[in-house]
Amino acid sequence: MNRHVKLGRIAGISVGLHYSWFIIALLIVLSLTQHFRAVAPHWSGGVTWTAAVGTGALFFATLLMHELAHSLVAKARGLRVRAITLFALGGVSEIESESKDAKSGFWIAIVGPITSILVGVILLGIARLIGWLPGSEPVTPAISVLVWLGYINLGLAAFNMVPGYPLDGGRVLRAVIWWVTGSAEKSTRLASSVGQIVAFLLILSGLFRFFVGASFGGLWLAFVGWFLLDASRAGYLQGKITAGLEGRRVVEIMDRDYPVVAGHLSLQDFINEYVLRTGRHCFFVAQGDRVVGLITPHEIKAVERGDWPQTSVQSAMRPLGELRTVAPDTLATEALKLMGREDINQLPVISDGHLEGIFSRSNVLRFLQTHAEFNNGNMRRD
Repeated sequence: MNRHVKLGRIAGISVGLHYSWFIIALLIVLSLTQHFRAVAPHWSGGVTWTAAVGTGALFFATLLMHELAHSLVAKARGLRVRAITLFALGGVSEIESESKDAKSGFWIAIVGPITSILVGVILLGIARLIGWLPGSEPVTPAISVLVWLGYINLGLAAFNMVPGYPLDGGRVLRAVIWWVTGSAEKSTRLASSVGQIVAFLLILSGLFRFFVGASFGGLWLAFVGWFLLDASRAGYLQGKITAGLEGRRVVEIMDRDYPVVAGHLSLQDFINEYVLRTGRHCFFVAQGDRVVGLITPHEIKAVERGDWPQTSVQSAMRPLGELRTVAPDTLATEALKLMGREDINQLPVISDGHLEGIFSRSNVLRFLQTHAEFNNGNMRRD
């Protein structure tokens, strides 16, 4: 969710639009324009487009209310919420840690659909008060907007309550299983499995509808199923990682054998003698007997290729003081969250001002793989 447009902050929570949201916003406006032309052909072009654009904007507001409800309840339950990002298929509240208990998980999940139901009922109620009769076509632009938004919010609540993790319904299911079994790991695994089954059913249903003539509607349903399948697998993997790292400290996982290069080397020599020969992507830079910085392909690419022979590693590196660092006793899960927030792949481990090692995603994967093999009795014997 890093590629998005920031809109501001609400209740201390950053709000943004992922670039993919603009695609769905355009599709919503175009679809609504066609719908309003079909049900109200006497409207002028200006009225039709105004109603469509206004409805799209209000839909964004109601979707934001849905996600804000999740975030505010999470904050009330003591969890830190970094941001809300709206994207092509809805939105996501970026809560930095998992719920501490099943009850918190249940209320954080269920409040979103409850909010959408309340919004839908209120909007349809207002439409009824100003002259709309249920079952009839709206006769004015204002009523049309209210009715469409009312129904779509009820539909949003219904879809989100599908028991497919990580949809809200899947998270509610996870909370219930957690409450029954007492195991957060088992509940995540079971809820993710149900989510994958639901996703496969959506994909099969969408493809079937496409081949029997549903056209775009069938493909859209299949796409939603594919998205849910991918998200369910990612949620399951995240749950396994969290369980595997529970209680582990950075010092248990970090790599103490970190590569160091001299700062006076030119970038050209550094690439030829170190990067291409070793295949490594992350090096610490030394000045005498002190580590002073870090250099990765990201820093190298910032320098014009023609300047590599004349540019030293030290002048291109990121100074150690500008880097995000962690202490050896930091929880591994907290270090991973920091890497996710900052969109980085490694963290220097510093103790009393001295570099102790490097903590990276590859370290975590090797650690988890080794422990999985050991726990399954598949460790190879020399």
